[in-house]
Amino acid sequence: MKIDLNADVGESFGPWSMGDDARLIPLVSSVNVACGFHAGDALTIERTIARAVAVGAAIGAHPGYPDLVGFGRRAMDLSPSEVEAAVVYQVGAVAAFARAAGTGLRHVKPHGALYNRAARDPATAEAIARAVRRSSSELLLVGLAGSELLAAGEAAGLTVVAEAFADRVYEPDGSLRSRRLPDAMNSASAAVAQAVGIARDGAATAFDGSRLAVRADSLCIHGDSPAAVEIALAVRVALEAAGIEIAAVGR
Repeated sequence: MKIDLNADVGESFGPWSMGDDARLIPLVSSVNVACGFHAGDALTIERTIARAVAVGAAIGAHPGYPDLVGFGRRAMDLSPSEVEAAVVYQVGAVAAFARAAGTGLRHVKPHGALYNRAARDPATAEAIARAVRRSSSELLLVGLAGSELLAAGEAAGLTVVAEAFADRVYEPDGSLRSRRLPDAMNSASAAVAQAVGIARDGAATAFDGSRLAVRADSLCIHGDSPAAVEIALAVRVALEAAGIEIAAVGR
């Protein structure tokens, strides 16, 4: 068995520090680098990619809504054409830094409110898929397992990566529990159990205690969580102990 372990990183902005990328990036096989719209800036993107290159992690762009104040977690009323252009813009920025570092961009994963909207809204999902294909048809498109985004990516001829979450709590319908509600984030021990359950058994336990089928190619850990390093280390150790190889998709 094999699964990718990814983290959202590069989310500092200027003097404002977010996450512990120096310790987190060596623990994962893929990174999703903020592109400057919801977090990140030019120097942060460059430094984050350098860290990923140093440990051999696959590099992806993590485009979001233009919402630095809300960290990209607030819904915005962008038209499909605006979403498409915004994603092309952001992917292009990270791809340029990747090329300058002597490597290439491997995947694209939307962030926050844009990710959640694309999971359920076909028009947004199709706009993102078009943007990724315009950027490069060789890019992988990462989205919530069973979502509209993966369907749109497949329809656009892209290779898609079904993603699940170690540190987020699921609702019975397979969506992620809103961060505005209590108990939206897992503890380290719960994250470990959920990660192993998804990777080994294709299942997770939803918020109401029901069993939820989840087929995933990649597991995410949010880099902005104060416990991100602790969770990533615990999840990595548990996956390996269960005989599950950690490797970027396609490697």
